[in-house]
Amino acid sequence: MEANPRGIPKAPFVDNVEEYLKTDTVEATLRKFTEAVSKYKFMENSKLQQRGGLEQKIPEIKKTLAMVEYLDEQHKSNSPAKTLFEVNDTLYAHAVIPPTESVNLWLGANVMLEYTLDEAQELLANKLEIAEKNLKEASEDLEFLRDQITTMEVNTARVYNWDVKQRRISKSATKE
Repeated sequence: MEANPRGIPKAPFVDNVEEYLKTDTVEATLRKFTEAVSKYKFMENSKLQQRGGLEQKIPEIKKTLAMVEYLDEQHKSNSPAKTLFEVNDTLYAHAVIPPTESVNLWLGANVMLEYTLDEAQELLANKLEIAEKNLKEASEDLEFLRDQITTMEVNTARVYNWDVKQRRISKSATKE
């Protein structure tokens, strides 16, 4: 079975319904298609959450990287950095940061590590590259999933309509 680069299976398009139904009943086929649509929709929801998380994470990484680069510039020019420090959501205090060679970065899970400015820039640039790659892949997967959902919904409609047509033909044949 075909799949996209991340292993999401490609939905088959039922071109000839009669030929496709030679191996299974209409009810079983419709059940199988409905199950496939629900699986694709589950994957779509998962990818939407992933994309949303990445869309929040990327600006934070960019902001942190810009700050580390700014601190590096201040360190190289040997001048203190003047800034506003967020104390609370609505409360800021003026701060003067002396030239420094290291920064502390939150890594998550209540973990903070100290890095040199160069290490921090390298780490953040790497994290940004990975996050942007993952965002691109999540968007590609969402587009692919939408196509697969549409294909399966069309397949379901085609099989259902074929079944209705066959029932009408058999009804009219029994009346004669």
